[in-house]
Amino acid sequence: MYKIVSIPGDGIGPEVVAGAVAVLKQLSTKHGFEIVIEEHPFGGASYDLHGEMLTEKTLEACKQCDAVLLGAVGGPKWEKLPHEHKPEAALLNIRKELELFANLRPAKVYDALLEASSLKAEVIRGTDFLVFRELTGGIYFGQPRGYDDNRGWNTMVYERYEVERIARLAFEAAQKRDKKVISIDKANVLEVSQFWRNVVHEVHKDYPDVELSDMYVDNAAMQIVRNPKQFDVIVTSNLFGDILSDIAGMITGSLGMLPSASIGKHHALYEPIHGSAPDIAGQGKANPIATIASVAMMFEYSFCMPDIATEIYQAIEATLASGLRTADIANPGELSVSTTEMTEAIVRHLGA
Repeated sequence: MYKIVSIPGDGIGPEVVAGAVAVLKQLSTKHGFEIVIEEHPFGGASYDLHGEMLTEKTLEACKQCDAVLLGAVGGPKWEKLPHEHKPEAALLNIRKELELFANLRPAKVYDALLEASSLKAEVIRGTDFLVFRELTGGIYFGQPRGYDDNRGWNTMVYERYEVERIARLAFEAAQKRDKKVISIDKANVLEVSQFWRNVVHEVHKDYPDVELSDMYVDNAAMQIVRNPKQFDVIVTSNLFGDILSDIAGMITGSLGMLPSASIGKHHALYEPIHGSAPDIAGQGKANPIATIASVAMMFEYSFCMPDIATEIYQAIEATLASGLRTADIANPGELSVSTTEMTEAIVRHLGA
């Protein structure tokens, strides 16, 4: 039995999580294993109910389950709250409380979606790389931080153990792929980046079968767009990983295509990388694929069932090959399907 805590969150979160839950139920029926899904409020939805973005009850449930499935958080309704009470602050808090130090974001281009990207098909065809973003350190968590009427300040700091553990995960992943890691930093300007580079190279000595190279973050942003196929595994800091993985989203045609896994020593959380998209919430326009692909990552990394992960990816690919598109990946003038229709088609392919 696998126990999953579902925290749909805000905006389109409940819609895309519903799609992922439908896939989970189909898989449990097909393969004969039991999945228990327990839903809890989070973000703005939690604030409206309980006056806080992340309750102790929700946090404790996340600590006691096998995996957490998250939709999205935030929206204009809660933007005027003090910074420390905003939904995004709750997201940082849950990552910290669950000690989710590694964020894995694959950037894979489906052949059926070559025309959905703003880049030329010959540039992106065959793109398949994995970003390892350090998630609980760096400038998002460093102290001191704050602002007044005349100044704002944040601190970007990394401890040795924080760099070592994310680097090891990246090298281990590369050993199962094309054995190539690119570490991305800004060591020509930032001392913290030079420290990052030094530690990554020290860890690399334990993985002599993996090729390691360094790249400045500004060049990396350009190279991801210019020649994405050169990348296999990327490892980088919290801030740089946040930006670069969103750039990678445009290679696939939409952020609605990109899943993610946030992993720690004892816990794991799976979510699409897109936001809550309040402008389309409740309209059935959201793309559920990123969340469904996040379930595939759940089976691969938390449940150690890579064959089922492959099954999900194949169902997504078959659905796209059949011509179905949600609005975000449809060509101009092309008919699009709803969130529910896309989900139902993927479930049908899983059943087949």
